[in-house]
Amino acid sequence: MNWLRVKICCISSLDEAKLAIEVGADALGLVSEMPSGPGVIDRTMIARIAAAVSPTVDTFLLTSKTDPVEIQHQFEQSGVNTLQLVDWLGTEPLRELRERCPNARLVQVVHVDSEAQIQMALDIESDVDALLLDSGKTKASPRELGGTGRTHDWLISEQIRRAVSVPVFLAGGLSETNVSDAIQSVNPHGVDLCSSVRTSGSLDARKISAFFKTVSPFRVDRPSNP
Repeated sequence: MNWLRVKICCISSLDEAKLAIEVGADALGLVSEMPSGPGVIDRTMIARIAAAVSPTVDTFLLTSKTDPVEIQHQFEQSGVNTLQLVDWLGTEPLRELRERCPNARLVQVVHVDSEAQIQMALDIESDVDALLLDSGKTKASPRELGGTGRTHDWLISEQIRRAVSVPVFLAGGLSETNVSDAIQSVNPHGVDLCSSVRTSGSLDARKISAFFKTVSPFRVDRPSNP
């Protein structure tokens, strides 16, 4: 059985980072400026958290920017090892970003609302290290680029996962109550969650422990370099 990676997003403090890692998180999501959604922290705090985290835990900078130059500046200031691109960049900007940030892992978010996203994912798979399938509404006002707490059509997500050759993370409304069904439906490389393990906006030790207990059957063969 493959090791299911778990990314805890919207980490807002060193204490939250410590709690997430203690219960088993493989990756942390650090949210920069967004048009909407939870978990935004300033660049100083992002850099503090990234610097404090062991290299065995991946740190994802969530950015809504689409200009490779601006994203490069964010990356260089943050100290993270992964860029999560919550808005759509497309092939040429992704290739420019790869040249500007050769040490960054690039994860493009695909907001799944129709089968059109299957081709979108195929178009850019060779330019990224992974895809993250989420439930945002890019045409809403304000735009929703993550952290919605909503699920999407996992049948489409499963089609994307089968179609592409890069790892796929599944996000969007995942919780203790539905994550097993989500994993069995999509068979993702990893899952990503935020709101379902929080109470009044803060990471909840009971909820996050319950979530990890639920996904433990999918995490029995831990790799040496997770």
